Amino acid sequence: MPETVIEVRNVSKSFKSVQAVKGISLDIRKGQFVALLGPNGAGKTTLVEMIEGIQKPDSGEIHIMGKKWKGNENEIHRIIGISLQETRFIDKLRVSETLLLFAGFFDLGAERVEEIIRIIGLEDKKSAYVVNLSGGQRQRLALGIALLNQPAILLLDEPTTGLDPVARREIWDILFKLKEKGETSMILTTHYMEEAESLCEYIVIMDEGVILREGTMDQLLDEGSDGKVVEFTSDAGLLPAEPDPAGLPFHIRTNATRDRGSVRLRNFDTDLPAFLDYLKSHNISLRHLECRRKTLDDLFVELTGRAINE
Repeated sequence: MPETVIEVRNVSKSFKSVQAVKGISLDIRKGQFVALLGPNGAGKTTLVEMIEGIQKPDSGEIHIMGKKWKGNENEIHRIIGISLQETRFIDKLRVSETLLLFAGFFDLGAERVEEIIRIIGLEDKKSAYVVNLSGGQRQRLALGIALLNQPAILLLDEPTTGLDPVARREIWDILFKLKEKGETSMILTTHYMEEAESLCEYIVIMDEGVILREGTMDQLLDEGSDGKVVEFTSDAGLLPAEPDPAGLPFHIRTNATRDRGSVRLRNFDTDLPAFLDYLKSHNISLRHLECRRKTLDDLFVELTGRAINE
């Protein structure tokens, strides 16, 4: 078992009357890429800020490489890299000058800066002023700063929010290459399901300051829950407001107008015929039917009763 690099034990944090984090415990191991997944207001950023040392917990303990923040600030700062939701740069500094500025905090020189510029793919922008960078290029620069000191722990707080799909993929590609080396542990906060699934092998689903579920993708999507989803559209009009509960191995969810629905099937071979028989017995004909594996978005709806972006 890889060594634990981050230990969070019964951590809570409140802001006035709002309890943002409620008694969370979490372990992050060496080389592990972990996604903190949840909607805005779930407590993801507050938890990460406590791990970063920006916020202090009201209660509980956090250890980074076995050490508390208090009294070990300089040592911990040298082994972590941080990229926040938004990074403010000095507009009239060039890309290379910005990286040299931050490299100086770690006694690093131009050679490491050139290496980082190659890693983040900004060779053609190294002499450009930061003010002239696109949103995606600015985020790659922020990621490059976080990687300057070759951190053992990388903390990224929604690094692709607001980026177009191409710019988001460019960030992913950098992180894929970092993951292949297996030397860095990463915590990524995001509300993009696809981002969590693509980048991270361990998922922590948060909402309202607590952890709802955590595990690998297979554990979250397969263990103890319905594994297949059937989405359908009724051709004849309204679906029944409430499905007949007697003997049904599934639950049907419908939209507000009850002409579209979905059903989760635990045992596909037996439950799908039962579902089709149910439709036939209620004289429901379908215009569209699609079967797919359950996703993290489906799981979040199952746990909370709403979509992650609601």
